[in-house]
Order: sequence, then structure tokens, then C-alpha cells
Amino acid sequence: MTVLAKNDAAPLVDVPTVPSFREATRLWAKIGLLSFGGPAGQIALMHKELVEERRWIGEERFLHALNYCMLLPGPEAQQLAVYIGWLLHRTAGGLVAGSLFVLPGALVMLGLSSFYMLYNDAPVVEALFFGVKAAVLAVVVEAVIRIGKRALKNRAMIVIAVAAFLAIYVARVPFPLIVLAAGLIGWIGNRFAPRLFSGSAHGKGSVADIKGVVDLMFERGELGHTVPTRWHAARTIAIWLPLWLGPVALVAVLAGPGSVWTQIGGFFSLMAVVTFGGAYAVLAYVAQAAVTSFGWLSPGQMVDGLGLAETTPGPLILVLQFVGFAAAYRHAGAINPLLAGSLGSALTLWATFVPCFFWIFLGAPYIEQLRQNRALAAALGAITAAVVGVIMNLALWFALHVVFGKVASVGWGVEVPVLSSLDWRAALLSAAAMVAMFRLKLGMLPTLAGSALAGLALQAL
Repeated sequence: MTVLAKNDAAPLVDVPTVPSFREATRLWAKIGLLSFGGPAGQIALMHKELVEERRWIGEERFLHALNYCMLLPGPEAQQLAVYIGWLLHRTAGGLVAGSLFVLPGALVMLGLSSFYMLYNDAPVVEALFFGVKAAVLAVVVEAVIRIGKRALKNRAMIVIAVAAFLAIYVARVPFPLIVLAAGLIGWIGNRFAPRLFSGSAHGKGSVADIKGVVDLMFERGELGHTVPTRWHAARTIAIWLPLWLGPVALVAVLAGPGSVWTQIGGFFSLMAVVTFGGAYAVLAYVAQAAVTSFGWLSPGQMVDGLGLAETTPGPLILVLQFVGFAAAYRHAGAINPLLAGSLGSALTLWATFVPCFFWIFLGAPYIEQLRQNRALAAALGAITAAVVGVIMNLALWFALHVVFGKVASVGWGVEVPVLSSLDWRAALLSAAAMVAMFRLKLGMLPTLAGSALAGLALQAL
């Protein structure tokens, strides 16, 4: 809703009114239900609803907030919702915005995970997921190309990407160490070769001077909660750190250090700290750890889980919920497997998304200063380049386990395909999915649906 205002020097103009908490809640629920298409689609949806249609936040401030969230670990689209909700209605607004962004997709993923574990051996379901796996490979390859075009701007960035690929694929260097090393290289490189390392993750460009509700509230001095107080950081840490890690520690004490519950809580809490670069970047490390280190699920099931996450609203990182469900379901012990899977799913969601609120509520009042820091921007650029190499590893890992029935180790943990195990149906579907996405521009969801139906047809033949 807007009202008309007039002054002596200007004609009548629209002035957007401050939305009520109930009105904002309805909009966040709508965004949560319609947020398909990964981070790009989700950010575009929020831009349309918040900037273009309702003018709750101006164009420039929206982009500033997005830049803030790109500096943080975790799903940037969900954190953007938390940030804008916090600007409008303080902590309660951020909690509602972030929760409703995740909740619809989490409920859908819980139902799909249960269905998958119960019926994945059925021929029809197996055929559908056979097709979905081929489309998932195309989606990951598309992510490599999209992020690579933005991040690999010079030879230094290409070298970092290649080094990251070799580090995780050949040397099995943990993903957190790759992130830290890339950030350190960017930070140091900005001092000695600023032309190669300077810049930010987002290009600069002119933006429309559109003032929204938040901008006008700033001008009127109504957003006092955005100014950090002396004890802001200490108070936020004292509240949110125990809230995040307390349940994880309690589970570890009750279940024991070697239980699947302790592994889930500890592993995904670590992932919440190092998930720079989006879901595709962390999936390579999660896939290898979940399949090889913990033995929670098979490579094929990991690909199936990503396919499920691609078809649900909410952040793509919800694939971790599927991993947590599968881990607890397969190691349920005396508990009913579906109940165990649901508890594992809830623990994964808690360890993954509670930190997102923590990062925003802790850093939002200070993040404006960090945005102008060139050294930090250089570190982020190097991390983004490393993320390209990590996603390349993910694409190769998926390709080996989708197109070939067997892989062999040739030393140093390097896997190569057994050529005689080539599955021509999977190769054909993967090629068709890539043509659909790259050439025909059909989009992710139509490609997934078409590949699933094609898998069903091949199974029938």
C-alpha cells in the first residue's frame, strides 16, 4: 500500500507505508512457498516482491544487503530474507522471514525423504530417479559454467580454481582448509598484486534511485536497532551460540561420542561455518564425507538427494536434510527408522540454519564497514575462484557415479571410470538434459521433469 505526499517543491509522489508484522508474515510465507530455482531464482523473486511491487526496500539498499550476505557462510538467499525482515521488524521480523523461507521446503523434503527410503526399490520410483540423476549432472555442470564466468576473471583466479580442484580431488584436502587457504591467498595477493586480486564478488553498475520503506525509516531515524551498542556482540553471542550448539552438545552427551546423532550434529555444525560459495561448493565435501567417511548413504542416493532438493522450494542446502534423514534412518538402532530419520532431519536443520540467524543478528550492524574493505573483497574473490574448482570436483564425482556403473582407484584416492561399465542410457539422458538446459534454455524444473519421464520410458522399453 502507498499513500500520496506533497511538499512545496515537488509534485505528488507515492510514499510506501510501513507494512504491519502480519502483512510481512504473509509475504514471507508466499516467498517461502514459491522460492524455486536456486539462489538466483529466489533472489529474483524477493527483488520482484520487495523492491519492484511493494517498495519495502530500495534497489541500492537491497543490493547492499545481498553483498553483506555474500560475505557470510550459509545460503545467501535465506540470509537476505533474515536481514530484510530484521530491518523491518527487528529480531522477530528476521526470525519469521528466515523460518518461513525454509519451513515449506523442509516439510516437503521430509515427506520426500520418507517416501524415498520406503519405496526407492520400487521399479517405477527407481526409473524416475534414474532420469533425475541425469538432469542433476546437467544442473551441476551449468553451475560450474555460470560461477566460472563470474569468478575466473584472470589467470590468477584460474590457477586458484585448478589448485582447489586438484587439492580436493587428488590430495583429498578438506573443504574448510581450501576455503581458508584461498581467502589467505586473496588477502595477501591484494597487498602485492592488487590488480589481480582487487574487486568484489559483484560487479558495479548504476542502480535506480528507488527509495523504499526501509530507506525512509532510516531517514526518519526509526531504525535504532541497526546501530550497534557497546554490548551488542557480547549479548548476541551469549544468546545465540548456546542456542545453536547447546542441543548439539546435549545430543552428544546423551547418545555418546560414537553415535550417528553426534556425528550429524558435529558435522553439520562444522558445515554451517564453512559453506562459503553456496550449496554446490559444500556438496562436494559433504558427498565425499557422507559416502566415504561416515558410510551414511551410497553415491547414487547422494545424487538422488540433490535431485529431491532441486525440486523443492527453499534453499538448495536442504539436500543436507536428506543426508541427515538417510544417516539416522539407516542407523536407527532400536528406534523406529522413520522416527529416527525425522529426528536426524530435525537435528540437521537445526545445525544448518540456526547459525544463519546468528551470523545476521551478530554482524548486520557492523557489516557496512566490512563491505568497503578491499582486502576482504579480495579474499572473497579468491574463495569464489576456489569454489569453482570444488564444484568441478562435484561435477566429475557425479559424472563418474551416474554414467558409469563402476569406478576404480588408481592411488592417492583418485577414482577413474571402468569404461566397460558405461551405462549408455544414463549417458544419453545426461547429454539430452544438457542440450535442454544449455541449448533450448528450458530451465531446471522442466529439465528435471522431462528427464524423470524419459527415465521411466527407458525403463519401460
